Amino acid sequence: MATKNNEPADEDDYIDIDDTGPEGLKGADGGYAWEEEYKRSWDAIQEDDSGSIQSVVKHMSEQLKRKRRTRDTEAIQRGIIRHLILVVDQSDSMATKDMMPSRIHATLNMLASFISEFFDQNPISQIAIITTKDGLAEKLTDLSGNPMDHINALRERTSRDLAGEPSLQNALELAMHSLRRAPTHGSKEIVCVFGSLTTCDPGDIEKTLQALKNAQIRVSMVHLAAEVRIHKRICVETKGEFSVPENEHTVRDALFEYIPPPPIVSARATADMIQMGFPIKANSLEVPTPCVCHHELSFSGYICPRCKSKVCTLPTDCDVCGLPLVSAPHLARSYRHMFPEENFEETRAEGEVCFGCGARWIDNAAVHQQKIEEQSTGTQNQAIGVQGAGGAGGGRFKCPSCKHEFCLDCDIFIHETLHNCPGCV
Repeated sequence: MATKNNEPADEDDYIDIDDTGPEGLKGADGGYAWEEEYKRSWDAIQEDDSGSIQSVVKHMSEQLKRKRRTRDTEAIQRGIIRHLILVVDQSDSMATKDMMPSRIHATLNMLASFISEFFDQNPISQIAIITTKDGLAEKLTDLSGNPMDHINALRERTSRDLAGEPSLQNALELAMHSLRRAPTHGSKEIVCVFGSLTTCDPGDIEKTLQALKNAQIRVSMVHLAAEVRIHKRICVETKGEFSVPENEHTVRDALFEYIPPPPIVSARATADMIQMGFPIKANSLEVPTPCVCHHELSFSGYICPRCKSKVCTLPTDCDVCGLPLVSAPHLARSYRHMFPEENFEETRAEGEVCFGCGARWIDNAAVHQQKIEEQSTGTQNQAIGVQGAGGAGGGRFKCPSCKHEFCLDCDIFIHETLHNCPGCV
């Protein structure tokens, strides 16, 4: 190996790759990676009898839906009052365009959807947002139960705000400082969305990890690039989750996994009485009065039952006496996580239509026979064609309680949005 000025190379100048082990550089099939046959993945796509791949695309879509309907419905203790902090990477790596139009734009759009859905299913919880770039961490919003505050703050972020490298340690330390003031009866969680493979930390992150474990803060991460050992280790040791999505569609699925409250660890499974207030709504006051949350004059609001102060929206904490203010629907929407709707059983259709949407069941054999007849005669059977185009496909599922049958789309809608079976209610 030649070096500068033709001087002999030292031992440290050589790169020594250990290929003497039992596996060496060989793959699982016994051959080297550069000897593997080139894989033509597009050849795996199969056309139907009419030469179209629409049926293949529909089959892949149904597989994704079936994966979504496989959910945990066990009645276990969960914390319905949550304090969650979102940590968003704003380093240069988020400008990568492997997600359209870029990682940061795709991430901000998905986080806005996540926040809306989070508060819809966890109305008495709170969220804060922290960003990290240039080796620093900045608090974008404080812990709050108003989703529009967080969504508007995210919309102000653009690709021009990206700079340098992130600091995972600074972000976690700032998140711990924010969660330290949160009440003990609520769960404490941190969800990070990272795109950088590096982190610029000022100190020993092992001490931060130990502090997270002592404070019983659960850390989870969605990494847009690859698995990083220290990132996954922090998630595993704090009882969180770590995932690397394949594309923007799976990024959304990975984020939405954190909407249901996580199970409570058995060591912390205690039941505490929490005092809450149900304020009275004042619609038409004679004179405008200021609210204690924004100090703005208005003719309407909610009156705290303890100190008689006025707040704008619910749920919130009274800024005067600190009493949590909620309404009955908020508690009901949070309570459903502890007793979720049971999974429906896949079965053969006994009725003629889906009980949810009223669509007729698709007879796949009849549709297939129709296509064969169309190819041979050049005609089109309108009766079967209309039924196949608007019918309910993708499987038939029966509620174990009321025995009504639903299509796959109705099954997903019931479990992800309604959270109640229409046949049972």
